[in-house]
Amino acid sequence: MDQKIEKLNLIAQTIYDKKGFNILVLDVQGASTLTDYFIIAEGNVDRHLRAISLHLQDNLRKIGEKPWHVEGDQSDDWVVLDYCDFVIHLFTPDMREKYGLEQLWKEATVVDVNIKVPQNIMAHYE
Repeated sequence: MDQKIEKLNLIAQTIYDKKGFNILVLDVQGASTLTDYFIIAEGNVDRHLRAISLHLQDNLRKIGEKPWHVEGDQSDDWVVLDYCDFVIHLFTPDMREKYGLEQLWKEATVVDVNIKVPQNIMAHYE
């Protein structure tokens, strides 16, 4: 498997494991000179966004990735982790809708990522 895809899978899985949701990975290589990939996801509130952000930074550090820049880690509604090759945007649902990054980058290609969901997850709903 391609190293970039493995990294994107790790990012998506890390967000999911911290109960992040509406995870979207966009390949913006043909549309942007700033980065190759945007990862966009949501958390419920500011504390949730910070928890996801810290968990992402810890997991990515384990594979040798350190953020070039972190913005909004003290913000209420949007955290940006810039790793140069990929940029992670974590929003509250209202802010994601307000800024509409998906619309700004609608020419980007959606990347399929592999998120492992526990088989017994439906047991909680029965």
